[in-house]
Amino acid sequence: MRATVVVFPGINADAEMVRTLRGVCGLSTTVIRHTETELPAGTDLVAIPGGFCYGDYLRAGAIAKVAPIIGAIVRHANRGGYVLGVCNGFQILTEVGLLPGALTRNKSMQFACGDVYVKVGAVGPYTPQVDAVWRLPIAHGEGRYQATPAVLAELEQSGRIALQYCEKDGAITEASNPNGADKNIAALYGGPRKNVFGIMPHPERMSEAILGGIDGRIPFDAVIVAGGAAGGVHATAPAAHTVG
Repeated sequence: MRATVVVFPGINADAEMVRTLRGVCGLSTTVIRHTETELPAGTDLVAIPGGFCYGDYLRAGAIAKVAPIIGAIVRHANRGGYVLGVCNGFQILTEVGLLPGALTRNKSMQFACGDVYVKVGAVGPYTPQVDAVWRLPIAHGEGRYQATPAVLAELEQSGRIALQYCEKDGAITEASNPNGADKNIAALYGGPRKNVFGIMPHPERMSEAILGGIDGRIPFDAVIVAGGAAGGVHATAPAAHTVG
């Protein structure tokens, strides 16, 4: 399996993402800039890290959605290729329409930072065991997921709510919700085969014991297994100029 990490101006969690994909999970990983127009040939997984792309001007992800690389990412997702958007990456995925709804200012109007618990609500390529509880770190000011009642109902019915904020014992409560997200949503599935995954917490920052835990490695290991079983859906364009 081959991964490509896409870096936009202002992204600041790319090093952790590359470290997890390449150093922890052992994936062949390429880093490209937002200015490319194609993904490297053979790309199975596209990862968009967290940060503050373009300073979150206008709103988080609003400028990134018109970057040259976006068309290639959308094409990759629509043909079933794996896409992972973490924090700012999640925001970008909603802006480009690969995931429904929007990420808005935290209900408290304050930046949220610390460890939280999330519960797996749906099985998919990144979440292999329903009802499992993970501990992951968050760091965001615009992490409140919101959608219309119709969209929320469809997400529930189609098994697209991947993770919900919860207590340590798995209870989904208002107190465990760090940003006021509708239905405590922390992560969503999209794409034709749940191949698109947007997650607000940072699994790449909890992927090694030295970082305080390894729950964050679960979604990475799971998608590697899923990709191997499915045979992958590769990017077929000529390799883009790469860095890293």
